[in-house]
Amino acid sequence: MFGFVSTCSRCGQENPDGARFCNACGAALTAPRGPGEERRLVSVLFVDLVGFTSRSEKLDPEDVRAFLVPYYERVRSELENHGGKVEKFVGDAVMGVFGAPVTYGDDAERAVRAAFAVRDWAEHEGLQLRVAVNTGEAIVALDASPERGETFVAGDVVNTASRLQSASPIGAVLVGEETYVGTRGSIEYRPAQPVLAKGKEAPVQAWLAVRATAAIGERPATPVAMIGRDRELGVLTGIWERVVDEGRSHFVSVFGPAGIGKSRIALELAQLVAAQDARAIRGRSTPYGASSPYSAFGQQVKQTARIFDSDEPAEATEKLAAAIASLAGPAAAEEHAPNLATLLGFGGDREPADREQLFFSARVFVEALAMRGPTLLVYEDIHWADGSLLDLLETFGARVRDVPVLFLALARPELLGERPGWGGGLPAYTALPLEPLGEAAGHELATELLGRVDTTMQAEKVVETAEGNPLFIEELTRCIGEQQAEGLDELPTSIRAIIAARLDALPAAERAVLVDASAVGRVFWRGALSEIEDRADLSEALGSLEARDLIQREAVSRIRGDQQFAFKHGLIHDVAYATLPRAARRTKHGAVAQYLEATTDVGQSHEALAHHWREAGESDRAVEHLVAAADQAGRGWAKQRAVTLYREALELLGEDDPRRRDVMRRLAVALQAVYHLGDVGYAGGSVSGKSAGDTSPATS
Repeated sequence: MFGFVSTCSRCGQENPDGARFCNACGAALTAPRGPGEERRLVSVLFVDLVGFTSRSEKLDPEDVRAFLVPYYERVRSELENHGGKVEKFVGDAVMGVFGAPVTYGDDAERAVRAAFAVRDWAEHEGLQLRVAVNTGEAIVALDASPERGETFVAGDVVNTASRLQSASPIGAVLVGEETYVGTRGSIEYRPAQPVLAKGKEAPVQAWLAVRATAAIGERPATPVAMIGRDRELGVLTGIWERVVDEGRSHFVSVFGPAGIGKSRIALELAQLVAAQDARAIRGRSTPYGASSPYSAFGQQVKQTARIFDSDEPAEATEKLAAAIASLAGPAAAEEHAPNLATLLGFGGDREPADREQLFFSARVFVEALAMRGPTLLVYEDIHWADGSLLDLLETFGARVRDVPVLFLALARPELLGERPGWGGGLPAYTALPLEPLGEAAGHELATELLGRVDTTMQAEKVVETAEGNPLFIEELTRCIGEQQAEGLDELPTSIRAIIAARLDALPAAERAVLVDASAVGRVFWRGALSEIEDRADLSEALGSLEARDLIQREAVSRIRGDQQFAFKHGLIHDVAYATLPRAARRTKHGAVAQYLEATTDVGQSHEALAHHWREAGESDRAVEHLVAAADQAGRGWAKQRAVTLYREALELLGEDDPRRRDVMRRLAVALQAVYHLGDVGYAGGSVSGKSAGDTSPATS
């Protein structure tokens, strides 16, 4: 009998039953989600040894096993180091999945980097591989355990990845279209011949991944001037000037979701600092691939001492000692260089008596640096940082005082979930949240970017969809240009992945509430959530989601005696809803319909009820409400709306349904009324057809 396994919501590590903290990252483990499935955007990686089948025919089974075990372990290690999960081993083939059970937002890039790592190792070992990565939507069994042979993911994305792997040149990494689109900013590609895949009606577009063009976690800067951040940059500039004038340190944390512009505003400040002949040094925490827990600080020390990752430990230690000697003198170098070498990961087996010694040496280094001139130290993406680095940064903020140094930390709001007291009690501290761009600034950015692509699409549509996020505006305009279309059929993969990662960073109970709320609509009620699932901690979850700026409680509720909430961002709603499998959608929509029938005047809720009953698979009940809503719209002389609703009802009625004749008669009357209103061009279409552009009504 297998014991229960708890999966960490932060890093995806599986932990034994009874564990309170993750064995891999140390995060507190929450109660596991119940068994179930979700639709997720995943990247599937296939690796296959070339020629091994024919070679294994001539080998003893024990020799085959002796070869395959270390091969499997190395591939597994590379996949897991990049945040992936092995789905299965089949012969000499390995299938890995990125984006489930935890989404990080850059899962396609992680998969490609993992593919590079596996390929490079194989070349070093003299092995020949075919490797492919494909990205797309899959159904994911959250409670499956691949180690026990249970299927973890299923969907066409898996089949296509397998076909791409079969067509991949030896020693190459071949990727599908969605992988290419989602990673082209950080990976260099060459076009490949389309793959004629078995079972596919059309050839599969493919690209050969050449090399990474950006460091892990970095995105290329938008090729336009920074827009809409003058006030925030002014705050940072003012703090910097005070640091320089008064010769005293200050600590600033810039908070905001992915893509909001944290790195861009830090870059603008760093350029301003450099223009004053002052020093600006960057360090970045990465979700994987870090050389030590203090990697971001270590990068700053290495830049100062001109240490390369390729340096041998002895050479790196020598450079470090020389740098400290030039900053603080030979005695300081003798005392502090060994401690800093330990922090940076090349100090050998030496272990200081306590952490205070290490942190003091790091403090001496920073103070010596700043005594040579005003210094800006930037720490990017510290929401990925190990707790040890966060402790070090808070030590800097508390104890580095009378030197001109500005510590600038960039983080997503999730950091405050891990460290609620972050920055509290520091003597000189500022928290600077970055809000979405205002309408005017968003319009200016969209207009600038749309001017670079061949499209007549208006900036207003892009701004409305992107909801003020500069990265989303950039991704939307790029996709519009590449599709050579006037709109987007669906969100780009990159945007969906970023939002999904934000959802996966939530505690399991809060994420479940948010997903349930998405079935109600962009506006939802507490009572509807209780109808879907009775939860003892619902108030706590709703309060926390509001504190995280994902939802907001509205002052006035349309349903007497019930609390009304709304999603702060439509994109959050859309991505949360997209995770629901069809069966779960039907169940939740049915519960919402029952709630609305019990709590509202049905006459005012016909369209909403029609929507929920239709999504619940109850076509007869949906038709009843659609016809009632259409009749109501017609009485109010909203004749075109009546036409739309009658057509939606007809779509749900079979050709031999006796109600069809009556609905067609009502539709004909409505069309005649529209004609007499002079709107025949807008109404066009046959009585039984559906006009272009008709969409389902909003549910709330």
